[in-house]
Amino acid sequence: MSDADSRRFIIRDRNWHPKALTPDYKTSIARSPRQALVSIPQSVSETSGPDFSHLKFGKFDNDLLLNFNNGGLPIGERIILAGRVRDQYGKPIPHTLVEIWQANAGGRYRHKNDRYLAPLDPNFGGVGRTLTDSEGYYSFRTVKPGPYPWRNGPNDWRPAHIHVSISGPSIATRLITQLYFEGDPMIPMCPIVKSITNADAVQSLIARLDMGAANPMDCLAYRFDIVLRGQRQTHFENC
Repeated sequence: MSDADSRRFIIRDRNWHPKALTPDYKTSIARSPRQALVSIPQSVSETSGPDFSHLKFGKFDNDLLLNFNNGGLPIGERIILAGRVRDQYGKPIPHTLVEIWQANAGGRYRHKNDRYLAPLDPNFGGVGRTLTDSEGYYSFRTVKPGPYPWRNGPNDWRPAHIHVSISGPSIATRLITQLYFEGDPMIPMCPIVKSITNADAVQSLIARLDMGAANPMDCLAYRFDIVLRGQRQTHFENC
């Protein structure tokens, strides 16, 4: 591919994303805009940084089995979550910040507003971060999160999922999404997932079992590649 092709701008397909107002997803009613959006010019500080290479990472920042250790290991199914961040032409996005946050194996977040009956795990914090390498690859070690009920309908549950933030080259390019796990029968039941009418967009949110990356006698692995734009883009949340 020529340099000219790699610099060519391809507009994002807005039909790929759900409408801001999807009444079956009840919190979208209050969050959806009532007036036309206003474009605000970005300043230099929003388009030129930060430089994540200067971040000081801890030894276990990408290892959620160890980064909140209080004398033991977390309860739950141990997994590796790994993948590659690429642009619309397949070129890797190196040295960009990838952050994740999730519920524990019982489906509860370590957050003061989470009142689900599942217990907190004293050895699991539920957050991690890493930089992609020179080829755009990232990796985390964690436990598979549990599903949990939420106050949307009489018996609505969120499938097991992990939230993912990709920061890109500047603070203004941060994108947020969430991944689900291959084979989970709760995925098509979720009102949030059902707000996405494009079946290919839903498939872009599913992490696939990757036995080649699993650690024998230790943990399974799931692969979740992230494409930032173009025909194979990953679906991102309307924030």
